[in-house]
Amino acid sequence: MYLDTNLMALAVIPGILIIFYVYKKDKVEKEPVGLIVRIIFFGILSCTAAAFLEQLESTFLPKYPEGSVQNALVQSFLMAALVEETVKYLATRLGSWRYSGFNYRFDGIVYAVSAAVGFAIYENIMYVASYGLPTAVVRAFTAVPLHAFCGVFMGVFYSYSKKASLTGESTFKWTLLALLVPMGIHGLYDTFAFLGDRGTMPLLVFVVLLYIAAISTIKRMSREDYRAGFYTPPQAQRQVQQPAQQPQAQRPVRQQPGQPQVREDEDGDIYIEL
Repeated sequence: MYLDTNLMALAVIPGILIIFYVYKKDKVEKEPVGLIVRIIFFGILSCTAAAFLEQLESTFLPKYPEGSVQNALVQSFLMAALVEETVKYLATRLGSWRYSGFNYRFDGIVYAVSAAVGFAIYENIMYVASYGLPTAVVRAFTAVPLHAFCGVFMGVFYSYSKKASLTGESTFKWTLLALLVPMGIHGLYDTFAFLGDRGTMPLLVFVVLLYIAAISTIKRMSREDYRAGFYTPPQAQRQVQQPAQQPQAQRPVRQQPGQPQVREDEDGDIYIEL
């Protein structure tokens, strides 16, 4: 297997751009780059684990004609979605659960997307090395974002699970949702893909809707992150009300040294800089 420099870049860059976008949207308290790199590495390892588990699982699953709806559902939900989202969740959890700075809801999105992108980059390299430039271009807009967007929704529920663990509540419901929601998204995507020509149009519509839902979720969670911390300092809680009460020309609000700074980014989102 050989991959020239240009193809390698096409295989890797889409995932890196997604990570950069999510990292940029982490307004309140950015996660350490070293931690993100570690979780990406765990995501890469999870891809190799998934390949082994899927090959093992294939010996037990029922066999249906290729192109049939039954085959598409089995391959999509019982193999790809079940195995791949599970190992990505484990990569996310192993890489971030015990990190003391895991204290905001958006943090969970950063961690889960990092693991998903690590998985997607390694998988993409394998596909591009085998099938070349056309595959690199198509997967840059479909399969790679799919994994990352599944990470977005996994990360939302993963962060709720972490918060529940800190408040002494049960984490079962949130952990289950962190697995089942991405599995459902991933399973639907792969089902349309396995159906061939019959699934092309539904797949395109699904991908567009997924882009809209995932990017909207990222923006909303980023914008509201200062209100969704596991612990928000009292002075920050008071000051998040100030921007809405002041004229546009007075932003950013002047604060006393040492206090959280209320700022507005280029997207018009208000956030607290600790």
